[in-house]
Amino acid sequence: MAPRCLAALAPLAVLLLLSSCLAAAPATAQQSSSIGDTVVFWGRNKAEGSLREACDTGRYNTVIISFLSAFGRGSYKLDLSGHPVVPVGGDIKYCQSKGKTVLLAIGGQGGEYYLPSSQAAADLDDYLWNAFLGGGRSGVARPFGDAVVNGIDFFIDQGATEHYDELARLLHGHSNGGVMLTATARCVFPDQRQQAALATGLFSRIHVKLFNDGRCTWGRRESLEKWAAAYPDSRIYVSIVASPEADRDAYMSHKDLYFDVLQFINKLPNYGGIMVWNRYWDKKTGYINGDVF
Repeated sequence: MAPRCLAALAPLAVLLLLSSCLAAAPATAQQSSSIGDTVVFWGRNKAEGSLREACDTGRYNTVIISFLSAFGRGSYKLDLSGHPVVPVGGDIKYCQSKGKTVLLAIGGQGGEYYLPSSQAAADLDDYLWNAFLGGGRSGVARPFGDAVVNGIDFFIDQGATEHYDELARLLHGHSNGGVMLTATARCVFPDQRQQAALATGLFSRIHVKLFNDGRCTWGRRESLEKWAAAYPDSRIYVSIVASPEADRDAYMSHKDLYFDVLQFINKLPNYGGIMVWNRYWDKKTGYINGDVF
């Protein structure tokens, strides 16, 4: 029954309807079909469309603007891959009015960033607070105008590991902890670049990347279980690529994602949902469909 049922499903419907298709199989009768929240990175390709368009799809609960790709040397760079910056502020407000969470990611792949000292961490905290969060100080430009992002995602994929824990504490100290902190971490546990920051216990979400790391092609489930056990107070997100063009070795079909990972991970008490890399690839393939996930 199960193979015939699966064959009849449209590819995009596999995850949500898999439980009913396999209901006759005793070993899977109790499985959950819950996918949880869906998160997407936006800002990596101008062809992905606007931030507003991403929010209007209905596919995502959270959109992460990427990246603030340079910091630590006294200057800052916002890299949105050719997107015009001026409209983004209005789009942030629009997305938030639709109940979406909008975050700003710092770091990324190929940027020029590091925190060489405690003072550098304090300077970055001051800049983020006054340029993108709830502050505002003369002399600090706000690229998105008076729009305020909901929080900061730590996507620290290169460079030294020091002082990110200090940055996390400083950010959390604003508005009595009103700044949401999340981290996008490497799959293999622990992620040494983010270990000290995550040890603060201040991160509400951890997006565990099952891509861009050949060591994680196998043992995905085991790594995710280690992350969930190590940070029980953080929601753990399964982070995947939306197209084999993004990472052929890491790409999983809906069926493989369910059988290899989700049927186990979505039972964990701190499972949060799926993070998809990225809006460009998802727009191209339709991997995350708002009617299904």
